[in-house]
Order: sequence, then C-alpha cells, then structure tokens
Amino acid sequence: MPDVHDGCVLRTEFTDLGPCRRGKVRDVYDLGDSLLIVATDRISSFDVVLPNGIPNKGKVLTQLSAFWFEMLEGKVKHHLLTVDIDEMPEKVRAHRDTLAGRSMHVRKCEPYPVEAIVRGSLAGSGHKDYTKTGKVCGIALPEGLQLGSKLENPLFTPSTKADEGHDENISFDEMRSLLPEGLAETIRDQALLVYRTGEEYASERGILLADTKFEFGSFEGETVLIDEVLSPDSSRFWPADEYELGKPLPSYDKQIVRDHLIETGWDKKPPVPQLPPEVIATTTRKYEEIYERLTGRPFEA
Repeated sequence: MPDVHDGCVLRTEFTDLGPCRRGKVRDVYDLGDSLLIVATDRISSFDVVLPNGIPNKGKVLTQLSAFWFEMLEGKVKHHLLTVDIDEMPEKVRAHRDTLAGRSMHVRKCEPYPVEAIVRGSLAGSGHKDYTKTGKVCGIALPEGLQLGSKLENPLFTPSTKADEGHDENISFDEMRSLLPEGLAETIRDQALLVYRTGEEYASERGILLADTKFEFGSFEGETVLIDEVLSPDSSRFWPADEYELGKPLPSYDKQIVRDHLIETGWDKKPPVPQLPPEVIATTTRKYEEIYERLTGRPFEA
C-alpha cells in the first residue's frame, strides 16, 4: 500500500509489480522486460530525504520529463515508452489511483556509471569553485565572471554517480577511463545537444536554463537518455525578467527548502526538521509554475 500523508505520496509498496529499488525520490519497479519509474512526492536536501513531501512534485517531474522526451524525438534516443496509465501493463493499471500521472513505463536500460552535467551559467557549486580557483571542475574560465554570468560555451563537467552521499566531479579523461572507447564523447555530445535544445526553447518562454544534469544508459547496444530530463529536480531554471548579474536569482526548484533549512541551523544530518506549511506551499507553486511556463499548459493534478 502507498504511504500517503498530507496529500503526498511518500512511498509506494506494490509487491505485485515486482522487485522495487528506491532512490531519494523515485521507486523503480522491475516489470521483467521493462521498468516502471514512480516519482513520489519525496524531497531531499543536502543528500538527506526530508520527512515532509511536496504535493504534486512527483507528477510535475513525470509530466515535464514526458514533455521534453516528446520534444527530443528524432534528436536523441531515450527510454520512455509511455506515461499514459491506460497504455501500461494491466498490473500497473490496477493501481491507477496512486500511479496515474506520476509514473513512466520505460525500456530496461543498463545505466552508465557517470552523470552528464552541463553548465551554461556560473551558479551553485560551479560559482563556488570559480571563486576559489578561477576554474570550474578544472576547466579554466576568463577572469571577472560573476554569479549568473553566462558562459561563452556550455561546459560539460561529468561526475560519478553515487547511490548514497555526494557525487564526485571528475575530469573528462577520468570519465573516458570508466567507459568503453568513444562512449565518453558520445555522452558529452548528446548531453550538449539536449542542453542547447532545452536552453533555446526555455529562453523563448522567458526562462533561463542555468545548468542541468542527465543520465544515459545502454539499450540494445545504443546510448539512450534515461531517468528524468530538464526537470526542476535536475535543472536550475531562472526567470529571465528577474535576471541581475552578480545577485542570487529566484529559481524554480527546491532552493526555498534549502534556504529554510540553512536558516534553522540544521547540521545536515538526520533527523531533519519538519518543514513549515508555507515553505511546502511555496515550493509546490514553484514546481507547478515552471511546468506551466515551459509547456504552456495548465498543470492538472
């Protein structure tokens, strides 16, 4: 049975669907020859899952990823089969009340052991790195850049993929050493293509795509885009009309939650303090708003 609290699906427990692997946000069921990826309403911060959920978060992540996967048809191969509950296997449809709108039926791929991070603007850990070293992940940048500076060319900065704890930034040469010959270049080129596609589209809708991360895997010998894509959990989106170089920008993600936890003085270790209702409500609105601004559709839970 699902764990539902305050309108949030925090955990699913459907033993009839097969073995389940849980991440910070997603419950992934092995259906045999395919997978069911269920985006719950869990939220993590500083690599710790919080006790509160964010209403509709899982549905936004799923439906926005589906929007991008559809847009990317013909540009890159991906793992999505359908997000329509009526097109999923019968045993999945039996749990439609919980799973509809927040589930992706996907091809079973072999994930690559790296994350593909693309940075188009100086922000987050990249800005901290630059401030200390003049570089981002070992890549030298011009002097005088500020928080929010748009980079002349997007940077591809891979990292390891940790099941628990922090991912670790690695050089492109280190990435090459982890993968078969030529695969690092394929992943880099596809990641940059997807980033540029998303950046151009978002810009037309008054949204700046500062940075994002992708995951890729192998299906029948081909490299495919997997997991989520250009969602507010994997990407940093800024409103273009509020852009001001050198100053923090409001973003369409869980930054509100991070800021609140920092203000409480939390030591970034369990137990995590409960989130106040206003922080939860504001975060929900941010997720729904970025969906609506990007897709041009009203969000329907």
